[in-house]
Amino acid sequence: MATSNPSVFLLMVNGQIETANFPEYDDLYCKYCFVYGHDWAPTSGLEEGISQIASKGRESSHDLVWNFPLEITFKSTNPFGWPQIVVSVYGPDTFGNDVVRGYGAVHIPLTPGRHTRTIPMFVPESTSRLQKLTSWLMGRRPEFTDPKVVAQGEGREVTRVHSQGFVTLQFNIVTKDMKKLGYDTVSDTQTPLRVRDKLS
Repeated sequence: MATSNPSVFLLMVNGQIETANFPEYDDLYCKYCFVYGHDWAPTSGLEEGISQIASKGRESSHDLVWNFPLEITFKSTNPFGWPQIVVSVYGPDTFGNDVVRGYGAVHIPLTPGRHTRTIPMFVPESTSRLQKLTSWLMGRRPEFTDPKVVAQGEGREVTRVHSQGFVTLQFNIVTKDMKKLGYDTVSDTQTPLRVRDKLS
């Protein structure tokens, strides 16, 4: 017989990394990973992935279309450390080397339903003109050794970055047993204070 008092709640996420807008670049691919708190654990699905290379069409649109699927389920006892998705975009430079074209992160939406999120992307910059020239000649642009740092605040205040491009994601969210554990989920226009106060 099923227990009426659950000890965990579930967050089911599926959707896709739909499009990217990088007017200056073409032939890009993306990687994604999830970052979450200590109380969270994935129960099914993929925590990270890499897409195909997308090229711009002949029409006037600057969008690159990936439509790369996402699917993962988390369990937790506490909304603290609510999952975020980190997206990294890569593409060839003038010499054909794969270099980072953008990093970005966004929290998974709090409420059940269909959601669209557009992430502004950024890249780290060299601290001096000499470093910038050297990195361009060597084909080694500044990049994070671990993209998950994008979802954390520690040590980022001294990082020099440059904004470029946007990535659009679409999420379908289902939650289970949150209300039974005392966490109300309401419409997206009214973020529940109980959950929002505990996010990191």
